[in-house]
Amino acid sequence: MTRTEQREATRRALLEEGRRRFAADGYHDVVLSEVAQAAGVTKGAAYHHFGSKLGLFRAVAAQVQEELGARVAAEADRRADPWEQLRAGCRAFLAAGTDPAVSRILLVDAPTVLGWDEWRAMDEASSARHLREALEGLVAAGVVAEQPVEPLVRLLSGAMNEAALWLARTADAAALEQAALALDRVLGGLRTGAA
Repeated sequence: MTRTEQREATRRALLEEGRRRFAADGYHDVVLSEVAQAAGVTKGAAYHHFGSKLGLFRAVAAQVQEELGARVAAEADRRADPWEQLRAGCRAFLAAGTDPAVSRILLVDAPTVLGWDEWRAMDEASSARHLREALEGLVAAGVVAEQPVEPLVRLLSGAMNEAALWLARTADAAALEQAALALDRVLGGLRTGAA
């Protein structure tokens, strides 16, 4: 294995173990030296790659956010109809609330640990961007009435984050279906009569 491959393997091992522990225990109960030991590397290697526990958490949160955005986009892309793409993407986001990495890392700890502005910037670059693009396309197509899209993005994003947190606490398939039905009713209110 080359030095570059070894460095990448070390980084990957730290990210995997950090993700597992942050999802299971929460940021404040994770100890960086224990993450390093469990990943089979030295504490110095952890500091070299991430600088601190906060640096590792930031990298893990960014990875989880990127994966969530890709999961939502992939689910939406399975549909041809733009309205069904919006519904599918929103439902995929809600379902992700049952994933401890998403709920604990992104929705519970990230806003506090990283701060609201950094957390919002991460969301803007991923999930909120997909939501904005879908709504802009639906407004342009006349499926949703002409209106400023930004308030819709904020309202729907906030509602879905809250619903995902609720789903994480309930861990119940019936609750997921209830949330999806409620979301459909909310989204349905956006459609024009001609749609």
